[in-house]
Amino acid sequence: MRIPCPIAGLALLAAGTLQADAPPPLPPGAVQAHAEQLRWTPAPPSLPAGSESSLLEGDPRGPGLFTLRIRVPAGTRLMPHTHPRPERITVLSGALGLGFGDTYDQTRLKVFRAGDYYMTPAGVVHYLGFAEDTVVQITTEGPWGLDYVGNGDPTKDSNVR
Repeated sequence: MRIPCPIAGLALLAAGTLQADAPPPLPPGAVQAHAEQLRWTPAPPSLPAGSESSLLEGDPRGPGLFTLRIRVPAGTRLMPHTHPRPERITVLSGALGLGFGDTYDQTRLKVFRAGDYYMTPAGVVHYLGFAEDTVVQITTEGPWGLDYVGNGDPTKDSNVR
């Protein structure tokens, strides 16, 4: 004797509805980004050469929330600098070292790896070192700024200890 299984019927019905030709439209204001479809461009000149960025939402040049991914090559140093607003960083791949103060000091870097998060308050002088290729996601409010201290040149290591 065969007993009907309503759960199997529901599973087949659900599977059929998941294979629709086109996804439903997003609600107004919703944002979705698939990593393999991101458009990477050279990062702004305020960041070290070789860095790339991909804007996920918002506009870093204007007021309001924005989210940006930055891909940084191994060996890069981001000299001591500040930001005008708190900066929230999630490391997506690789690793970075974070230090505080207006002199870059390799021995004072605290390492953050993929999955780690930190927030740096507005106006706090900090610096970064990237021992390996790294991708970070930054969420903050615009307008975004990166103000270097000391020699003011992100490409010079004159303030490295």
